[in-house]
Amino acid sequence: MKAAVLAEFGSPLSVEKVPEPVPGPGEVVVDVVAAPVLPYAAEVFTGQRQYLLPLPATPGTGAIGRVRACGPDATRLAPGDWVLCDPTVRSRDDALAPDITLQGLSARGEGGLRLHRHYGQGSFAERLLIPTENAVPLGPLEPGEAARWSALCVCLVPYGGLLAGRLQPGETVLVSGASGNFGGAAVAVALAMGAARVIAPGRNERALAALERRFGARVSTVRITGGEDEDRERMAAAAAAPVDLVLDLLPPTAQVAAVRAAAMTVREGGRVVLMGGVGMLNGDDLPLPYRWLMRNNVTVRGQWLYPRDAPVRLAALARSGLLDLGQFAVTEFALDDAAAAVTHAAEHAAPFRLTVIRP
Repeated sequence: MKAAVLAEFGSPLSVEKVPEPVPGPGEVVVDVVAAPVLPYAAEVFTGQRQYLLPLPATPGTGAIGRVRACGPDATRLAPGDWVLCDPTVRSRDDALAPDITLQGLSARGEGGLRLHRHYGQGSFAERLLIPTENAVPLGPLEPGEAARWSALCVCLVPYGGLLAGRLQPGETVLVSGASGNFGGAAVAVALAMGAARVIAPGRNERALAALERRFGARVSTVRITGGEDEDRERMAAAAAAPVDLVLDLLPPTAQVAAVRAAAMTVREGGRVVLMGGVGMLNGDDLPLPYRWLMRNNVTVRGQWLYPRDAPVRLAALARSGLLDLGQFAVTEFALDDAAAAVTHAAEHAAPFRLTVIRP
């Protein structure tokens, strides 16, 4: 079969012939129909992000496809079924703290690297091998819909953060980084989950205005300036109600002060979930005041990715229409043009803009 291969960091993707995947017990092979391209994929492939990705590798994180073959222990999946390929592969021999590899992107620690040796090849390929539990049934789809359904791979990340923050219907959520790719998706997912109001701070005025047009009165945008105290006051004023949950999705290039300003808008007894990249590239770490945390009973939680059942639950939100995937504008590339797709994704990074490879 054909697949895009990253031979070394800084080199362009090349499309090559690679061995066909063969499913064993607990595994499924999927014919990839649509594979989303992360806006920051180029930063990973050049080595700028310093991700743990053994090379050579076929990149690509998540996909929509059709089951080609199942292992002998699959009892419900069948060839031809449409599925979401969940890229978060977890070890099965430690239910409390499983090792994790993100297919085609990154591994966590030595255990994640061991998983990568078997499951690490990603979705920029004609076919993909995944654990059976990572093949999430979607029900019937038209082939032309597959690219838009691959937006689930983007929405999964903020959905994991909102689940970790125990978002309840009727609550007010502040999404720090709302004008970014994952941040924009977080706004849509929070509203789909029943948030009464979402506060969306950011620097990109055009992106903020687009959020207001898209979602109306349930979203209040705030243009931040970089002055920590002033920004905190502006965000709190825009909420016009206590902020129940703050979800941080700011990238590694963001300033620590921006994270702290958003976090400290949360009400007494509120929750803060950290999912962004601040400090990842040898930048400053995030200091929060002990006394404020303690006296206001604030819960701060780090969250990487999402729980095992999140893809099933998110797919149900989309299938019900509560999460409208039609909001995503899709640009498609053939597998042979994978390198161009990576460049396009970086140059057109914006909320609800999706670059997809269709093998």
